[in-house]
Amino acid sequence: MDVKQAYNLWAQQYDTNVNKTRDLEALALRTVLARIDFSSCLEIGCGTGKNTAWLITKARELMAVDLSEEMLQKAKEKIAADAVVFQQADITKAWQFTSKKWELISFSLVLEHIQDLEHIFSEASRKIAAGGYIYIGELHPFKQYTGSKARFDTEEGQQVVSCFNHHVTDFTGAAKKWGFEIADISEYFDDNDRNTIPRILSLLLKKS
Repeated sequence: MDVKQAYNLWAQQYDTNVNKTRDLEALALRTVLARIDFSSCLEIGCGTGKNTAWLITKARELMAVDLSEEMLQKAKEKIAADAVVFQQADITKAWQFTSKKWELISFSLVLEHIQDLEHIFSEASRKIAAGGYIYIGELHPFKQYTGSKARFDTEEGQQVVSCFNHHVTDFTGAAKKWGFEIADISEYFDDNDRNTIPRILSLLLKKS
């Protein structure tokens, strides 16, 4: 299913579904970003605000961006903070929705829906402050290899969101090309069981 259409539909039940990927990525973001300081954040893929509420406890200024109007509406209903600006945007196009350079740009469960990583890293490199960070939290490629994708159930049946497989080196290669150093790579497992396939891959990149 088309990404925008899917998330507009999913928004009504996104917060109440059992969703291990959503919850473990939220833990990954908090774990990785707890140890760095940032006063401004461009949050790409804010969804219903699952991470927005935490990010605003660290940042004085935050722009929360999503493709889905319905997801954004849910986020606005739960987060009322003057420091947060919500913005609907398609990041596969030029990033004209912001002229600012941000200290942190975060991507949460977004890039699996994006085919052209080069465009994303190119745009992010123009919008990141010197010494700034990029956080990426994604469904682990190992999970993707088994056929796992973003999906949810409706009365009409199971809906599978359009996804693209990206290898770890796709992320790291694009990062290096566009001037980012790899500060951290981590993997997160269901129930912290390292004998299983990791569910979440996180990367922390720093602008050289």
